[in-house]
Amino acid sequence: MKKRNLLLSLLGASLLTTSLPVSAELLMGVFPRRPVAVTHKLFRPLAEKLSKELGEPVKLVVAKNFKSFWKGVEGKQYDIVHYNQYHYLLSHKKLGYKVIAVNEEFGSSKIAGALSVRKDSGINSVADLKGKTVLFGGGKKAMGSYIAPTAVLKGAGLEAGKDYTVKFAKNPPSAVIAVFNKAADAAGSGNVILKTKVVQKKVDVSQMKILAESEPFVHLPWAVKGDMAADKATRIQQVMTSLKGSDDAVLKAARVTNFVAASDADFAKVREIVKFVTGEDL
Repeated sequence: MKKRNLLLSLLGASLLTTSLPVSAELLMGVFPRRPVAVTHKLFRPLAEKLSKELGEPVKLVVAKNFKSFWKGVEGKQYDIVHYNQYHYLLSHKKLGYKVIAVNEEFGSSKIAGALSVRKDSGINSVADLKGKTVLFGGGKKAMGSYIAPTAVLKGAGLEAGKDYTVKFAKNPPSAVIAVFNKAADAAGSGNVILKTKVVQKKVDVSQMKILAESEPFVHLPWAVKGDMAADKATRIQQVMTSLKGSDDAVLKAARVTNFVAASDADFAKVREIVKFVTGEDL
């Protein structure tokens, strides 16, 4: 009798377990633009907001390095993903990711690549960088701090490796700080770099200047997996773009002034710049 009762109890527990609804979990991946701990602090409030509004958990995933992050993108592990413009083009063409929004930072949903130098460097035009060392903030997939600044150099007739030396820093702030300390002649970064707190804390930005900028293009994107239901993607977009106002805690935490709705068509200028620099049709 005891054995029979035990079997019935186990069967009942099994039926109860399998009949309970399985809670879905959306993974939100953010590229390693900043240190892991900082990124968690910036975007945890957004994940919590989305969880509340969607009625299902949204888990923030921050990879320790770009290699791990991109492995997650290629494996379609992220339901929602935040990365740069070039990353989006690659993932859209090869993996089907769909853009839903872009950052608005310092009040603009557009950004440009830039070359910055010390004011006392004697460098007053892009042509003056011939024979110099340009330190780019990130690797060759960095849209704002490598691809766009390279477009500026190429547009001025300067060829990498032939007319100037290419070097890479860990990130855009590091590139600018190094140039301030005279470790390189020019830094490749986004055009808002001298406004950022991380740079202003490390250098006297009054001694630096933006030498030249690329054509402006749409800011850092947010995308969703291609197989996500259209109504869910739209709902995520609506939640993000409704966070308006300088007093919004989620926007403040993320260090953005807004999230702006976006579509693939908004990336036409990005595609043009990428094609000019790398020859890729994305």
